[in-house]
This record gives sequence, structure tokens and C-alpha cells, in this order.
Amino acid sequence: MDQPDVTEDIHILLVDDENDFRQIIAKRLKRRGIEVREADRGEKALQMLEDAPVDVVIMDVKMPGMDGIECLKRIKEKYDLLEVIMLTGHADIHGGVEGIKSGAFDYLSKPIELEHLVRKIKQAFHKIQRILAEKEARAFKEQVQQQMVVAERLVALGTMASGVAHEINNPLAVIQDSAGWLQQILEKPDMQGIPRRDDFNKGLERINKAVKRAGKITQQLLQAVKTQTTEMADPSTFVEVDLKKLSEEAITLVEPEAALKNIVIHLETKEPRLSAWTDSLQLLQVLLNLLSNSIQATEEGGRIIVRLNAAMEEAKIIVKDTGCGISKENISRIFEPFFTTKEADQGTGMGLYVSWGIITGLGGLISVESEVNKGTTFTITLPVKK
Repeated sequence: MDQPDVTEDIHILLVDDENDFRQIIAKRLKRRGIEVREADRGEKALQMLEDAPVDVVIMDVKMPGMDGIECLKRIKEKYDLLEVIMLTGHADIHGGVEGIKSGAFDYLSKPIELEHLVRKIKQAFHKIQRILAEKEARAFKEQVQQQMVVAERLVALGTMASGVAHEINNPLAVIQDSAGWLQQILEKPDMQGIPRRDDFNKGLERINKAVKRAGKITQQLLQAVKTQTTEMADPSTFVEVDLKKLSEEAITLVEPEAALKNIVIHLETKEPRLSAWTDSLQLLQVLLNLLSNSIQATEEGGRIIVRLNAAMEEAKIIVKDTGCGISKENISRIFEPFFTTKEADQGTGMGLYVSWGIITGLGGLISVESEVNKGTTFTITLPVKK
């Protein structure tokens, strides 16, 4: 089946040392809406590919200096998706066959029939698009499978955590009441002169802080379990959310924290307006948590990027930092409750667990990629329509 007659999105590099031939072909291709760049030798072609990528290279086999076959091999080593169409003299079929063996998409003999060349360019371009679509589909499938594994594990952990949280709340209440009772005794006039009274007060203060921390953890646990056991968030709370405005709001809220470490947060988007059908408050909670985590993980003077992308019927919010990164052994556990790489007084390990539950409840996905000492990237994928 012939491919659709679409050429305006195709960018090619035409490489030929015959200036008149190259310029005529380039002019005729440009009339077809194809973006054409020109090079007169292999060395220049490689440099031009470094400066700006193209979809298809059309290259003569025989050129002075680096010939087309050598240039082709170097291109395929560095740009695995780039397709190359070789041009040969009418009597030089061997050169075309050698090009195919070295990874060329096809070869054409001079003189070139333009319609044939355009057809081959479109075929090469659509092959690239098909490979990219297949890669994206595989990546999405792997992401969903990973999410399902995490979901099954977290549901079991959540059920257990719910029972633990309820059981812990009772002794916590007893400890808090007892500490308060002791504090009242210490405040009585006849207790003002007892030995080491300040030490007693310090001890009670530490007990109160520990009880508050434990209470916060159990509260987060119960909230997290409630989030995880709800298959979907209440659709009645869903509205069309402008993701750019929401991201700007989140960045504004965390900028004072970032400024303390001289961290700059950039918002990047090529979309004039990108929206998702979701719960704005819950999504804002997740975005604030991701940004706060990035700020804590990033050294002074670092950089955080919030990037908005559109893909078919999905919207993506990407939070990328230049922080310390997450090791391979830890990244598979990053969404588990109580798992944290922070100091004990800096986090409970519940933030990402809750965030995972919120995004799942919103019908989306959240994933993470990271490299130690280079940074971490979280990607939120949300449905665009109802």
C-alpha cells in the first residue's frame, strides 16, 4: 500500500560532490515541500548531522575523500534510526549492493527519476515513524506492567498498614495523655524545686515530638490506604485543568524553598495550551511533592525542569532534576510506603506512595528514571479527555 502523500515534515540531507546535479535535485525536492540541506562531501555531511538531525540522507557512493560507503558506516554507528538512500552511477551496481550490506535503506541509479526518489524518501521516513511508534508502544506496555506489579504489592502493603496504623493509634494516645499528665505535675508549685526538673521537661518534650511524628505517620498511612483502595477518584471532582497554569502555581509555591539553595526551576512547553481532565487539587498535591523532593535531592545552584508534553490522547508532566539520583537497587522500591533515602527527621517515606495512589486513582501513570549523581526524572501521564 502506498504511503500518504505527506512530505512537509520530512527533513533530508543531500550529499553529492556534483554541484549542478545536487542543486537541481534539491530545488525539485523543495518544491515538493521536503526540507533539504546540502553537503558536497562525506566529512561535511557528518558535521552537519552533528549540528542538526535529519530523517533521511541521500548520498552518492563515489565522492572525493571519504566515499559514500565509509560515510554510511559512520552514520549507522552513531544514528541507528537515520535512513540512508545511496546514489550510484548506472554502471556501478556493486556500490549500491555494498551500501545495502552496510545498512542503507535502498539505492538508486543515476540519472534519478524524481518520482521514484520521492517515493523512496517517504518509504524510509514512514519506516522511521513506525519504529518510533513501536518503541513508544513497548515502553508504554513495560510501564503499565511495572505499574501493575507495584499496584499488587502496594495493595497488600496497604491492607497490612491500615491494621498497623489503627493498632498504633491506641498506645500513642495513652503515651500522649500520660506525658501531658506528667507535664501538669511538673508545673505544680511544690514541684518547682525538684532535682533535675529541666531534664524531666526535656524528656517530656522529646516524648511529645516523637508522639506527634508517629501520629503523623499513622495519619498518612490511613490516608494512603484510603487512596489506594479507591479504584478511581470521584469523577464529579474532575474538571479540565490547564496544566501550564497548574505547573506555574506549583512552582510559585516551592520557589521560596528552592531559593534557599539557589536552585532555578524552569517550565518548558511547546504546547500553546495543554489540559487534562482530572482533579486539580490532587494533581497539585502530587506536583508539589515531586518538586519538594527534587529540591531536597538537588545540590545548591542546581536546576529543576518541569516539562509539559502532549502525546495522542495523553498529557505528560515531567519533573527532572540535577540531584543526587537514585541507585538501581532502590529505584524499584521508590513507591513503597515508608521507603526513603532521607534522614529520619526529613521524611516518612510516604510522599511518593501517596502520590502513586493519587495518580492511579486519577486514571494516570507515574514512573521514574534516575542515575546516581546525575539526577532523577518523574513522569506523570494523564488522560486528556473525559
